[in-house]
Amino acid sequence: MKKLIFSILITSTFIIQQVHTAEESIVGYWLALDSIFEIKNCDGTLCAEIVQIFVAEGVDPKSILDNNNMDPELQSRPLIGINIFEGFNGEFNSKNTLKGGRIYNPRDGKSYKSRLRLLDNGNLRVEGCVLFICDGDEWRPLTVTINPDGSRTAVLKNISEGN
Repeated sequence: MKKLIFSILITSTFIIQQVHTAEESIVGYWLALDSIFEIKNCDGTLCAEIVQIFVAEGVDPKSILDNNNMDPELQSRPLIGINIFEGFNGEFNSKNTLKGGRIYNPRDGKSYKSRLRLLDNGNLRVEGCVLFICDGDEWRPLTVTINPDGSRTAVLKNISEGN
């Protein structure tokens, strides 16, 4: 009986450490398909702020507006600086998944139920769901350095030697 209790205690401690580590490891900068996000703690919940949008040369990324937003008053705001996460205030489960939040998709101006999953390779699977159908993107972690002139330099983390 003592061995069983000890085993449960050790397993629980390991799972709690995994949960804590997963949440800490997603705070930072992430490269998505066409933008860079900064995930941070915002008053007890996770938020994901758009910090860079990749656009054609000569186009100011700050000029890209949230024109697909369902709220006409928000259609004139720049996409850079908006938070796309809402309600992610729980903990990652033992499968490195966090559920219960919502994600805003600027491409169609709608918000969806969402889940985040930290993958074994260090990337983050970010999904939006309608009913039981989920789709999303895999974000890659970045190391961002702020240069003396205020500009930023971003380098992908977790790059294997062969790449």
